[in-house]
Amino acid sequence: MRISTHIDETIDLLKSAMNADKNFDIIRRIITVGGRRSCMFFVDGFVKDEVMEKVMEFYYAITPEDLPEDSHGFCKDFVPYVEVGLEGDVDKIITNILSGQLCLFIDGYDQCIAMDIRTYPTRGVDEPEQDKVLRGSRDGFVETLVFNTALIRRRIRDPKLSMEIFSVGTASKTDVVVCSMDGRCDPDFLAELKRRIQAIQVDSLTMNQQSLAECLYPHKWYNPFPKFKYSERPDTAAASVLEGNIVVLVDNSPACMILPTSLFDIVEEADDYYFPPITGTYLRLSRLMVAALTFLITPTFLLFMQNPQWLPEWLTFTLPTDPIYVPFIVQLLILEFAIDGLRLAALNTPSMLTTALSVVAAIVLGDFAVSSGWFNKEPLLYMAFVSIASYSQPSFELGYALKFMRMLALVLTFFFDLYGYIAGIVILLLAISLNKTISGKSYLYPLFPFHWKAFKKLFIRNRLRGGYHL
Repeated sequence: MRISTHIDETIDLLKSAMNADKNFDIIRRIITVGGRRSCMFFVDGFVKDEVMEKVMEFYYAITPEDLPEDSHGFCKDFVPYVEVGLEGDVDKIITNILSGQLCLFIDGYDQCIAMDIRTYPTRGVDEPEQDKVLRGSRDGFVETLVFNTALIRRRIRDPKLSMEIFSVGTASKTDVVVCSMDGRCDPDFLAELKRRIQAIQVDSLTMNQQSLAECLYPHKWYNPFPKFKYSERPDTAAASVLEGNIVVLVDNSPACMILPTSLFDIVEEADDYYFPPITGTYLRLSRLMVAALTFLITPTFLLFMQNPQWLPEWLTFTLPTDPIYVPFIVQLLILEFAIDGLRLAALNTPSMLTTALSVVAAIVLGDFAVSSGWFNKEPLLYMAFVSIASYSQPSFELGYALKFMRMLALVLTFFFDLYGYIAGIVILLLAISLNKTISGKSYLYPLFPFHWKAFKKLFIRNRLRGGYHL
């Protein structure tokens, strides 16, 4: 449907379509431009007041003799702004207005002049809380999409960098940007990804990236291992694009999605590359070892507590000396849930009280739990290690995947002893090996299919030559 050349008909149409009389923040301003009746539609809070003042001052100075006969001439000669476009379709005009653009309608013109003078409420590009590094850039993505694309452009000044925008959601019309490097990414996967995004039929992306991820990969929800890598760091995103990956940015989200992603991509961290090779190698190996220990330590402890005769003599000191009133399997499972409960409590605790309450919880609850007989010291020690060590992983999704597998291994070990312990490890390996990336390739590349040079880089941080890989 096209707008009318009669300004009053256009105003009535837009007022009805956007409920302008009911919505206080949808502003319409009647002005005179070059002797013709005109109207501006915009959303209060999105436009820049300083720019509006200068633009309106310029419009008021236009005389009837200077006014062109069509919108193309007006846009060319009388719009003192950079980001300007013409639009005649009503649906697209409404989307532009609700997205924050200012649309000017002039009597006699069959198209409106859409000016992108919007400014979104935003915070500073400070370093993200959950993705910090000891050395390196201190900026991070924010909730404004344009700022995030600019942070990547700042690092890759190459015309081959492509950023294509899509609109997803019939109600939200959320902007989604696909960033890729021509000649480096897989063109077939890029085309398939764009096709999937365009084919999404949802009302809105309520949870931003998570909603988009579930639309892009709706299958095998029961496998907890993540199919996407998330990062709030623009340097990580830029490095991934240069390595041939695809980065997806979603408006209103301060993180990017990196595709395709294997298991070994997820466990990598920016600090591996901000330090010399020997230090980066040590950090990487330490993180991999800690990840393995977070899965194995409590099932192994339970196995030996059920079979103390298997313990070598030099490890007999690990056997509990206090009376056991509650079975170890119950203690360990209660602690698994209790740790998550404390995490949730910390998220909802006012920041000024977080440290004090954490100390109180650690001292009072820990001491009371042991003295009351509910818990022994050994399960508390091992679960404390697991709780702290889980933060060594940059991916929360991977941490919870290991947690679910650890709890399954605990239950199997309790019921089936050594066979259950082995079954828990086998199920973990099967869940990883049978998983696929969103592109359909192996989740364990470069281990399967085996690629020696890439496999060696997983454990040894080589010297960088002309670039870096995250």
